[in-house]
Order: sequence, then structure tokens, then C-alpha cells
Amino acid sequence: MPSTSLSDHVESLLARELPLPIVAAGDPVLRRPAEPVDGQLSDELLGRLVEAMRVTMHKAPGVGLAAPQIGVPLRLAVIEDAANVPEEVRTARGRVPQPFRVLVNPSYEDAGGSQVAFYEGCLSVPGYQAVVARHERVRLRALDERGRAVDEEVVGWPARIVQHETDHLNGTLYLDRAELRSLSHTLTQQAVERWAQPTPRLAARELGFTLPGTD
Repeated sequence: MPSTSLSDHVESLLARELPLPIVAAGDPVLRRPAEPVDGQLSDELLGRLVEAMRVTMHKAPGVGLAAPQIGVPLRLAVIEDAANVPEEVRTARGRVPQPFRVLVNPSYEDAGGSQVAFYEGCLSVPGYQAVVARHERVRLRALDERGRAVDEEVVGWPARIVQHETDHLNGTLYLDRAELRSLSHTLTQQAVERWAQPTPRLAARELGFTLPGTD
């Protein structure tokens, strides 16, 4: 049965004009493990929530959004990436277009391969980027919005998005995994030039940190 209190909270949230406000770092909802989706919302309400998340993600803009980022403590995320980046960046990062998809109760595990490090940002930590080392290849398990099982290997930048959004559902922010010496404000031209590079090698050299697989 749907949870009345959670249903009421979501109904109240969806009564607002879109896009929905994004919760910023420091709010406890981002630091608590989210509840598994298990019938708390009706199918109709869940569908409306997913659509609101899609609109909010696009407007931000971002390539992923987890439900806690709009104040809903459910294990639910949406992702989509047009990968509109230079070919050099696409090749170095394994960044390929990802269609819109919904991940319900996702989890991931290392599927073998190396750790790779690139700059990341987060809609809940606006104005900053930092280098994060993550699994290059993960096994994703989830349900889609129709309740169908998802069990697949994800590689490259899509694997990074999956890890980032699933971490949100576990109360983890990307800064918890980041190389803090790399933390850079996006209004600084030098910082923009660093994180726009295909790899963070320049940043590692200039800011004095070590990348995975290097001395």
C-alpha cells in the first residue's frame, strides 16, 4: 500500500511549478540512505515524479538526478546524457550518448578493470568540480520504471554516472570520494581550463596530486 505521508509529501512537491528546486549539500536528506521503492507511491504518482525529475534534470542542466536531490528519500534516479563534448574528450572519457532512463532501487559493483579519474560536478554542490577516481566498469542491477529487471555491465562515462547517482541513494556525495586538492570553483578561468581537458593530468601536475596508475 502507498505510504500516505510520503505520498502527501510527493503530491505537495509536484504541486509546485517545474523545475523543482534542487536540495543543496548540507541538507540531511542527502546524507541518509534512501528507502527502497516498494509500493509507497501509486504507479500514477511515481510516473509524475519521474517526469518532474526528468524536467528538473534537463533544466539544471545535468546528466543525472537522484530523488533525494529534490527532497524525496526514495531509491530512484534518472539519467540522460547527450554527450555533446569534443571528440577528444569523448574518446578519453568513454563518454557516449545515453538515452533517458529510470533506475529504481539501483546498486552497482566493480565488474573488473581499472580505476579511472576525471573531474565531476554535482547539482547539489553547485559551482565546484573535483577529480574522482571510480570503477571504469560496473555491473548495474536495478528495475526500470515498469518494474522490469536491469542487469548489465556499464563502461566509461555512463558507469561514472551510475556510480554517482547510486551513491546519492546511499547518502554519499562525490566530494566524499574526491581528491580534495583538485577542488576548483567553476568561475575561475584556470579551473575551467583544467577540468575541460580530456584527462585531469594537467590538474594533477599543477595542483600536486596523484592519479590512479601513476607514481
